[in-house]
Amino acid sequence: MSEITLHPSIVALVSLAANIASNHPKQGLCQVDRLKGYGVPQEHIDTVVEIARHIRDEAGQALDARFDEARGGAPQAAPADAVCCTPTASGLSCC
Repeated sequence: MSEITLHPSIVALVSLAANIASNHPKQGLCQVDRLKGYGVPQEHIDTVVEIARHIRDEAGQALDARFDEARGGAPQAAPADAVCCTPTASGLSCC
């Protein structure tokens, strides 16, 4: 199998998104500097940040809804239960 190498800017974008979505303590801040150094437009970085935050927030809401239901609270529909992919607040698609 041949090795596929991603451009460093793609790796940095993926890493930034993963750090934000996972609530990593470092938050991917070093990736922002790398992305700027690679010449990635600020609008692209902003889009990745918005989508990652949206995914992180949806995951938290889904966990909260399951926890509330498990402890005997009224069942609430978690955002992820409603549809496969919901857009961000500004209307960006996350899938």
